[in-house]
Amino acid sequence: MEQEVFVPVPAERLRAALADPAQVARAVPGLQQDAGTEPVAGRLKVRVGGHTITYRGALRVSPREDGAYAVEGDATEVRGSGVVKPILTLWLREAEAGTTLRFEGTASADGRIAELPSEAVDSAVTRLLNRFAANLAAETAEAAEAEAAEAVDADALDDAADHVDAGNAIDDVDDVDDVDESPVPGAVFEAEVSPSGLEDLAGPGEPPAEAAHARRTMIGRSAEEVDHAPPRGRYAPVPAPQTVVPNSTLRWAAPAAALVVASAIVVGRALRRRG
Repeated sequence: MEQEVFVPVPAERLRAALADPAQVARAVPGLQQDAGTEPVAGRLKVRVGGHTITYRGALRVSPREDGAYAVEGDATEVRGSGVVKPILTLWLREAEAGTTLRFEGTASADGRIAELPSEAVDSAVTRLLNRFAANLAAETAEAAEAEAAEAVDADALDDAADHVDAGNAIDDVDDVDDVDESPVPGAVFEAEVSPSGLEDLAGPGEPPAEAAHARRTMIGRSAEEVDHAPPRGRYAPVPAPQTVVPNSTLRWAAPAAALVVASAIVVGRALRRRG
């Protein structure tokens, strides 16, 4: 039996996939892996002509010294006693824009499959190998995409780290500039000041009298009282002028009334004496 299949995948990718039993198991079409078994082991349904035969078995792929791969398997019918043992050799030959997979080998079989026409069996084997090669190429493509995505994520993380480092470096430079520009405390206290400068800082020798009085009156008072206390001295507010003007007539009314009362008293006493 001989079969060649072309796939648009580099040979290096296919070799990496063949070295991974998990990828080989996913590439076998229709394989249902059993829990707790080898990576390439389980149940496989094979359709030959109008018949479907289910096998349970395992497949092993191992590299050879000449660069080829030995593919060996054994499977037993689930509903019967038939056994199939394929022994194949897989060659990888680089081609333009891809790789050609060449299968060579034989297989021993008995049971139901031995009773079917050889043409139907050959067609089923060819279809199985073609799908296996296509699935293996798809596995390598997915692995390549995953690696590319990881590389992109790693580059993005590196770029982000570079930006953070650059930002920290800029902050450090700014801090150094700020430190350089700040005055030296010791130089301020060690600098000599002329007497004229001290006089300018001290201001006038004697404060005004109003300011001294205000300062004395503020001693012992709370901040709130000082804030709300009215100003005094030259800064005291000028009282508003009186708007009510006294009446001169009212000023003479009280003496006149007193005179009238006194006259009435005198007249009353004179009349009593005459009577």
